[in-house]
Amino acid sequence: MKTPLGIILTALFAAAALPALAANDKPQTADTHNHGNHAMAPATLTEGLVKKVDKAAGRVTLSHGPLPNGMPAMTMMFRVKDPAWLDQLKAGDQILFAADQVNGAMTVVELKRK
Repeated sequence: MKTPLGIILTALFAAAALPALAANDKPQTADTHNHGNHAMAPATLTEGLVKKVDKAAGRVTLSHGPLPNGMPAMTMMFRVKDPAWLDQLKAGDQILFAADQVNGAMTVVELKRK
């Protein structure tokens, strides 16, 4: 059995540790990485040619060069991070874009018209 002094000291040490534990209890997800003071590297943009815009589905079909993730050049559909971007695009537009996996689908996360 612990002495009253031992119980008090244990409680004090536990109470002192709580603020430090609470500061680090945020889960790390794909969208909330803790980078500290490190700046995130800018996305590598890939050239693309708009083949089709499907506003109803929130997708754009692009013919593109090789992507930084190792995907070879091809024509494929992408979701878009911001559906308003689809209002600015039409078939034949040349763009620069960055794509990433978002909720299991390749998604245009950055877009610039050429």
